[in-house]
Amino acid sequence: MKKALATMAGAALCALASAASAQSYPARPVKIVVGFAAGGPTDVIARIVAQDMSASLGQSFIVENRPGANAIIATEAVAHSAPDGYTTLFSSLSLLVNSILPGTKAKYDPFKDFAPISNAAVLPMVIVTSPATPANSMRDLIALAKAKPGEVSYGTSGIGGSSHLAGAMLENFTDTKMINVPFKGNGPALAEVMAGRVTFMFYPIVGIVDQVAAKKLKVLAVGTPRAHPDFPGVPTTAESGLPGFEETAPWVGMLAPAGTPAAVVDRLGEEMRKSLAKPETKERFKALGAVPVADTPSEFAAFLRKDYDRWARVIKASGVKAE
Repeated sequence: MKKALATMAGAALCALASAASAQSYPARPVKIVVGFAAGGPTDVIARIVAQDMSASLGQSFIVENRPGANAIIATEAVAHSAPDGYTTLFSSLSLLVNSILPGTKAKYDPFKDFAPISNAAVLPMVIVTSPATPANSMRDLIALAKAKPGEVSYGTSGIGGSSHLAGAMLENFTDTKMINVPFKGNGPALAEVMAGRVTFMFYPIVGIVDQVAAKKLKVLAVGTPRAHPDFPGVPTTAESGLPGFEETAPWVGMLAPAGTPAAVVDRLGEEMRKSLAKPETKERFKALGAVPVADTPSEFAAFLRKDYDRWARVIKASGVKAE
């Protein structure tokens, strides 16, 4: 009985200490590590959120870019950081894919080594092709791929990137054989699609409207749950016979090292949700083609598990391996 009471007292003291820690947190600047170069969507969204959180919490939230090895360098650094809430990770799909792809050298577990804080946004993709391509719909494109196995190609930002995995998922779903043409980034891949040297690609919505208006691209489908106002008359992927493809939209979100006090994780999540609810933040996200998410730590954790399972199935079925 005494032992049980002592255990209960100890747990209560820990809870009080955690609550007190959260009340005084943050007492110094907080570092947000991004595994990609400055200027990309993960970096830009991290900086928007950091600016808001700096203002609301009265301490600087500093974005530190540590690109390299498809974000493995940054991810491992945060995984091994002190779990005190002063080093966090602003990550993306790479967090999961690096731990799934055969041949990667990631030395972290996305679930055991991290405490999810909040998903910040998803970036829906559109399927685009050159105006000269005979396919005018996804059904046309799939029919073309079936008629000419191994001739239809799709551009990607590299092995294991969101555009690559979406293309592999399309091959699996439609039982077709297409050619993945990897580039060092979405921009070079899109240039080859516009030139007609690559058949199509999955591309984030941002920046596509101008190219479509200039008739340099045509959109076959939008990867959003409902029709997108920027592309009138263009069907969604679900309406094109591809249910579930809206879930291929890459995401960006914040995590802390495992063991970070729950009260601190909750405080960070609360402040992120405040940032993402601001009208001016929503407008900035809209200009990026991003859709705010703002979920709780438990909701983000459930999302990560579901996303991991989906891409594990796709990678296994397609035989994708790291370069």
